[in-house]
Amino acid sequence: MMHSLSSPYTTGTTSRALLLYSGNSSSSSSSSTQQPSRLNIKTNSFFCDLGTNFCLFNEKGRRDLLYGRRKMTTDNHLRHVESLPVFPSGAGNIPRLNAVILGEALASEENDYVFPSDDFSRNAHVSSPSQYLEMYKRSVEDPAGFWSEIASEFYWEKKWGDKVCSENLDVGKGAVNIEWFKGGITNICYNCLDRNVEIGNGDKVALYWEGNDLGSDDSLTYSQLLEKVCQLANYLKDVGVKKGDAVIIYLPMLMELPIAMLACARIGAIHSVVFAGFSSESLAQRIVDCKPKVVLTCNAVKRGAKVIGLKDIVDAGLAESTKNGVSVDVCLTYENQTALKRENTKWTQGRDIWWQDVVPKYPSTCDVEWVDAEDPLFLLYTSGSTGKPKGVLHTTGGYMVYTATTFKYAFDYKPSDIYWCTADCGWITGHSYVTYGPLLNGASCIVFEGAPTYPDASRCWDIVDKYKVSIFYTAPTLVRSLMREGTQHVTRYSRKSLRVLGSVGEPINPSAWRWFFNVVGDSRCPISDTWWQTETGGFMITPLPGAWAQKPGSATYPFFGVQPVIVDEKGNELEGECSGYLCVKHSWPSAFRTLFGDHERYETTYFKPFPGYYFTGDGCSRDKDGYYWLTGRVDDVINVSGHRIGTAEVESALVSHPQCAEAAVVGVEHEVKGQGIYAFVTLVEGVPYSEDLRKSLVMAVRTQIGAFATPDKIHWAPGLPKTRSGKIMRRILRKIASRQLDELGDISTLAEPAVVDQLIALADK
Repeated sequence: MMHSLSSPYTTGTTSRALLLYSGNSSSSSSSSTQQPSRLNIKTNSFFCDLGTNFCLFNEKGRRDLLYGRRKMTTDNHLRHVESLPVFPSGAGNIPRLNAVILGEALASEENDYVFPSDDFSRNAHVSSPSQYLEMYKRSVEDPAGFWSEIASEFYWEKKWGDKVCSENLDVGKGAVNIEWFKGGITNICYNCLDRNVEIGNGDKVALYWEGNDLGSDDSLTYSQLLEKVCQLANYLKDVGVKKGDAVIIYLPMLMELPIAMLACARIGAIHSVVFAGFSSESLAQRIVDCKPKVVLTCNAVKRGAKVIGLKDIVDAGLAESTKNGVSVDVCLTYENQTALKRENTKWTQGRDIWWQDVVPKYPSTCDVEWVDAEDPLFLLYTSGSTGKPKGVLHTTGGYMVYTATTFKYAFDYKPSDIYWCTADCGWITGHSYVTYGPLLNGASCIVFEGAPTYPDASRCWDIVDKYKVSIFYTAPTLVRSLMREGTQHVTRYSRKSLRVLGSVGEPINPSAWRWFFNVVGDSRCPISDTWWQTETGGFMITPLPGAWAQKPGSATYPFFGVQPVIVDEKGNELEGECSGYLCVKHSWPSAFRTLFGDHERYETTYFKPFPGYYFTGDGCSRDKDGYYWLTGRVDDVINVSGHRIGTAEVESALVSHPQCAEAAVVGVEHEVKGQGIYAFVTLVEGVPYSEDLRKSLVMAVRTQIGAFATPDKIHWAPGLPKTRSGKIMRRILRKIASRQLDELGDISTLAEPAVVDQLIALADK
């Protein structure tokens, strides 16, 4: 099938152009290897012979555009094109749409398509929709063969058996069970470090460390990192840590944090990293649950201009856990001299040990503890609806293979790249895409201790230029925060090294996506807008930056081996354009295997809602072009008079207003509508609150979504309650909106606890 579209362009003189496409337009079950027909087309003075590419010819017959991407001098950067990508769960052909060429155009409309440049695609690991389709089709039709080939690229002391994958996701057929590469014997630390040294990467920088204060930095090569990991591993063994024992790591973003993770993995211990912003009560909860042999921490950390006494928090947490019957005999403490000297650190003799006094004395080589692919690698606690944190358990082999593969393809990683993920290792992003995924690929990564806006809002771009960062991965919250500070903080830095941008943590609203793309990436860097979870271990739905066009705010298409489905309330799969509950059928290698000590809760939470599927807990829409749009947690869906409205959708509409810097929406009880929409709105710096502005914001929502989505309340917010990692605490916002002020709970983990009092004071104004 061939589609053509005649479209006018203004180039300085009036001319006409014809855009033509010839490609595979059959259904999603068609093989991507079919050869499309070659077409001869003559329209007025236009004549072309097409294979699988777009061709644009002017009146003189000169080719101006190949695959809709080659640079063309024009005042109107919006190209009207047609395309026929055929994807696994797509809803058919794509009609006329707005395409934006990277490096040339500004994205400005909700349905813009943003194409990678021709050069980017040509050099990408996955360079076209057809290549993706071929790989994706094999990954779901022959998962054992597909993943075995990739797994064979890593070192295995013993190869797995004939059965690559075993699974049962249907609670009606017995206990939920997932296994990948069982019987295979390996070690993820060996594959991250020893393997890289052996292939010649020993002198390559593995970790660049950028401290909180300007001018404070360090680095470790792969050989140096291996030595430090071995020294700590030997110490842990010497104090009695064995394979299968738990170790709590409560450290800030020092290089010692990934060192500690890798040291545990090397000896088969199970690490549980607790974000060094959690309160002593939260830390104690996790200690009691996993009963660690050792706690690793540091005395203090500087976050911006503020010093946080981590050792004091650990002391209180250990005292609390002891009251609850779990004592820890060893607290290894790193002296972070820039934040606090050891003489000013409270100390418990016999339990507390200075890291620098003992670890460097141990040998810099350490034998590897070879483990089964299904042996536990780490625990990571995530919040639950009951208040008790859930200990998500990930195993070794499948997680190793999947995180390495997703990192490589989603960021189009090349050995020359310098990679920076701004996440803390206290969260899953820091596990998969600060530590394991990058190091398994031999990457050079940045570990940043400080706050991204300290000493001012230009810090990120100062770091990008300093290290020549080419892949920058961050959260929408930070993007919106930097937007609020103004473009001048960005544009005074070069950023020419940037090649790929990434987004993680929540759906990114289109206006923030465009700012990130246009301002930070100079309209030339694809954005890998990744959807995944602590439970999934790695990316599930994500752009492959050289393979297809992107829509601002959409996670686009599933990664290899991932089979997402959208179901209704009865669990029926919905086809084509639809909205509903996002589930996944069939397992993938990095899926979590259980909740620590509570397999029943694991089944009840994730597999009983829709038997036979993994229920993500997220709402999702698939548009007519097959693109996936995450609408937020299902418990963040507001039911207004029978209309199910995603909070992310309302927030996106509010933030599209030029005077709105950030918004967070929650549902409140409404006597007529069931639930009403309550919006917390942070304005652009210097913009005053006013009734006219409130009406304008309401109109923005009515215009973009509909009258049914009109916010019932606009609550002016000088700031929003966030964790130190930037996550908005909507639980607190719900309590404020509902006036349940005596149920706010623990706010000690917030970056700025005083924000809560400000919001309460402004509640009725």
